[in-house]
Amino acid sequence: MRKSEVLAAEAVSCLNKALCRLKDIWEEIGIPEDQRLQRTDVVKNHIKNLLDMMIKEEESMKKRLLSSIQTCRTDMEKLCLQLQIPVFEEEDGISILQQEKNIRTEVEVLMKEKNRRMDQLKALLEQEQDLCDILCSLPYAIAPDSVPSLEQLENFRQHIAKQNEEKAKRYSEFTELKKQIILHMEELDHLPETSFEKDVVCEDEDSFCLSRDNITALKLLLCQLEERKAENEATCESHREKIQQLWDRLQVPHEERALFNEHMVASRKRNLEALQTEVLRLEKLQLQNIRNVTEAIRSEISVFWEKCFFSIDERQDFAPYFSEDFNEELLALHDAEIQRLKQHYEDHRELYEGVQKWEESWRLYLELEKKATDPTRFTNRGGNLLKEEKQRAELHKNLPKLEKKLKAQIDAWEGEQGREFLVNGQEFLQYVAEQWELHRIEKEKEKAERHLKKSKQTEEDMLYGTAVRTPSKRRFLGTTTPVKSRKLNATSSMSSGTSNSTMRSVYGGTVCRSPVPRLLLSANKTPAPRTPGGSKPPHPRVRGCNKENEVQFKGTPMSARPVQGLQHQDPARHPELNQRHHQPLTLPL
Repeated sequence: MRKSEVLAAEAVSCLNKALCRLKDIWEEIGIPEDQRLQRTDVVKNHIKNLLDMMIKEEESMKKRLLSSIQTCRTDMEKLCLQLQIPVFEEEDGISILQQEKNIRTEVEVLMKEKNRRMDQLKALLEQEQDLCDILCSLPYAIAPDSVPSLEQLENFRQHIAKQNEEKAKRYSEFTELKKQIILHMEELDHLPETSFEKDVVCEDEDSFCLSRDNITALKLLLCQLEERKAENEATCESHREKIQQLWDRLQVPHEERALFNEHMVASRKRNLEALQTEVLRLEKLQLQNIRNVTEAIRSEISVFWEKCFFSIDERQDFAPYFSEDFNEELLALHDAEIQRLKQHYEDHRELYEGVQKWEESWRLYLELEKKATDPTRFTNRGGNLLKEEKQRAELHKNLPKLEKKLKAQIDAWEGEQGREFLVNGQEFLQYVAEQWELHRIEKEKEKAERHLKKSKQTEEDMLYGTAVRTPSKRRFLGTTTPVKSRKLNATSSMSSGTSNSTMRSVYGGTVCRSPVPRLLLSANKTPAPRTPGGSKPPHPRVRGCNKENEVQFKGTPMSARPVQGLQHQDPARHPELNQRHHQPLTLPL
């Protein structure tokens, strides 16, 4: 039995006890039966009314609970629809009171969620409004009165984050542009004129509207200032070049030029004005010294003629160069010509410098080729011989490459100019080919001269009994190898029949005579011992045969050592030396 039923039974028991007690009291008092009935009816009615009132109150509470359930259910459905979430599912088999509590609690949770989302939306809308005011952008497409979904709030946050990044980017760009604009205005001595320029320069950076149009306008303003600055610099540079030319032509002292150095560097407005004034002053002075100025310009023209390799005919085409009637018109013609030549040289600087480089390389190559045939190069002081050989090999390798590159540039130049590229009135490539051909002919001529000289030397050797001796290695001065001594002694013994046996060196014709002349020994005789410093007198007939040698080489020091300063010659590079080294010694009979 439930506790409520027990309590109800106790209430009935109490009521019965109360009625019994009233009945006993009424009997003790002696109240008649009819009055007892009345009094019992009063008790019954009182209890009934009390119970009816209690029942009514409980029924009213039930109605309120059912009404609350219905109201909360309606609110819950509406909130779920606004919050875009599934509807709350109620539990089955629960009492009305529990059902009302559950639904009411769920409604309270949904209402809190709605309020939270609306607060977030409000804060995001305030941030977006500030960004829209600064960036002059359109507001985000979201209803401020409706409850946003979680996805909508997240997208709105990302949009605001992007807007903040765009704001930071534009602000950084704005500050950099503003800095450059102010700097250019200061350099140009330019004051803000339009309202936009004043807003950029004078107003606070935080209050400036960072719209795309304003950023574009800032870039345009900066470009205009940069163009004006570039124009000023170009104008100033042109004036400086003009001033420098006039200074050189008029031979203005350096002290006077130094006073103007400040304006030769900066390009502000006052510098431009000062340069313009100086140009006017120098031009007036130039007219007063027109002859000297014209001569100075002619010197410049001559220099550029050389740089551009003008032929005599091309130079004579400019007739004013040879005129002696000095006036303003002649000066203007010279000035226009020097400007044309300068522009022509600048347009084809690479080509002319390449031709100049080829000529310098060719000249150096010829010098090294000439040195390669000079016997004195074997002194080799400081390793110059090796350096020159490496340099000559490098030039011989690089010259064809340079010629190939120049040929491509000349072809482009001729296609652009519509005429042949001439160097001193001659086609350059033809000039190069002729130089190589002349070099080849010169080498063949030198080779023929060497062969002729060799033939003459051989004839002299056969006639006078001289022999060519080539040192195999370079030795210190005054040092003679034992091998060479033995060879020399053997040669001296073979030539003892002559009065004076000589040997001629290939390096400059140095003559070496035997220290003791001897007669030729017969096959059955042995050489007689001789005292130091003495020898048999030569045969008179032999002495007479060698008179020419004695006269020609009189006073020549006698030595079998190599000539001072000469190195061993490479047989591969000097084959004629190798042949002479193995030639047998011959003596006149």
